[in-house]
Amino acid sequence: ISSVSAASREILQQLECHFTWELQKEHIHPDELEERIAEQIRFLTNKSKVRNYNLLAYVKFLNDKKEEALENLQKAEEAVPLEYPGEVEKGSLVTWGNYAWVHYHVGNLTESQAYLEKVESICKQLGGESPYKLELPQIYCDKGWALLKFGARYYDKAKESFEKALVQEPKNPEFNSGYAITVYRMEDHFSKNHSGKESSLEPLKRAVELNPDDVFVVPLLAVNLLEAGRMKEGEKWIKRALQKHPDVPYVLRYAAKFYRKKGDVETSLQHLEKALSLTPNAGFLYHQIGLCYRAQYFAMKKKSRFDKMEELIRSCIFYFEKVVERKPRFFYANIDLAQMYAEKGQLQKAEETYQKKLLTISNLTPLEKQQLHFNYGRFQEFYRRSQSEAIKHYLAALKIEFDSSERDKCQCILKKLMEKKIRKGEANAADFAILGFIHQLSGEMEQAGEAYEEALNIDPWNEEYSSAILKLNLLRKPTYA
Repeated sequence: ISSVSAASREILQQLECHFTWELQKEHIHPDELEERIAEQIRFLTNKSKVRNYNLLAYVKFLNDKKEEALENLQKAEEAVPLEYPGEVEKGSLVTWGNYAWVHYHVGNLTESQAYLEKVESICKQLGGESPYKLELPQIYCDKGWALLKFGARYYDKAKESFEKALVQEPKNPEFNSGYAITVYRMEDHFSKNHSGKESSLEPLKRAVELNPDDVFVVPLLAVNLLEAGRMKEGEKWIKRALQKHPDVPYVLRYAAKFYRKKGDVETSLQHLEKALSLTPNAGFLYHQIGLCYRAQYFAMKKKSRFDKMEELIRSCIFYFEKVVERKPRFFYANIDLAQMYAEKGQLQKAEETYQKKLLTISNLTPLEKQQLHFNYGRFQEFYRRSQSEAIKHYLAALKIEFDSSERDKCQCILKKLMEKKIRKGEANAADFAILGFIHQLSGEMEQAGEAYEEALNIDPWNEEYSSAILKLNLLRKPTYA
């Protein structure tokens, strides 16, 4: 690499744009994300074009479509005067930064340099601390939305970005909207972690007060109110969103979610069918339709309505299969498909889904790993009747240090299983060690020590058990001031 190129790269790293926000390709499905951003551009005609074209350009670049990336940056540049009248230069900084990076990667160093100079000129003019960076709330906001689109791993950083934007402009509707959606997503994804800490209800209400017609926030507020037991209030907001934006797939999807959670599956399906007619390739919608049929199936199972159950489980599996055809690595759709295969008695298909698809996904989050081991453990225990395999997976989930409801369930199940084996006189050293580990996690050091001692009595040369006892003794030692 030439010294000029190396020097340029060092300067490029100082820019605030998608290429410096550490958005990793392996954490997304690039084709699917391209589709979702294109959908937003198509249906939200007057909203956030600059931001969406920039993000789409970056995802195109990750997908090795460099020419298309440049085309989308051009569209972003054309949209700037419409979205930022009177502040064109400020509104162009992220776009220019992305331009500089793409030109650098395709070897157009002169073009790349030209964009760097544009950024430098504006930063100098507006008195930025760095020659290539301005601390602008709109840039924090753009960064927040980009991080949000890249999934759960990025939620904390997204929240941080929106908070920085809000420090400068606390009443900005767009910043409040981004912040509220991020908190909602965090709560939805890490429900165990955020319960009781920070509800998304207040941020959503504030965002709706600032912009009562916000296409993103209003449907989320409706779902949140329903989940908080305020169904009538929620329904008022979902009806308002549908009235204002009857043909926006995003609104229809959340309306469907609202009615499915309310128990009105037929209305949910109507909204999903309409959304599907507008965006026929959206795998998310097939998944939601499958969830509706699954809800109907279990409702019929409760009533022992066997006449309807066969048709419903077939429909459910059909839609889940359609999702994973389109999105083979969609974690939750694969989990749901495996569960319904097992429910239908297609155990080999369920096993293959776990073994060949789910257990081979390399970039799962800690929560997803726990959910996978928990569900596979349930499958082994109740469908395969293999308690030893089930225990192996419950323990794998428990050993992942991440606070979730799945981890709590695994701890509870394992404790009961170990105590039952001990009562029956069937427990081996490993079982006592598992019980010791469970007591240790609960802070019950005395019981943990006893269980590990029992394990060591059965298997006296086991270093793992003696090491665990040693650690416990150190933890239990009194400290003197």
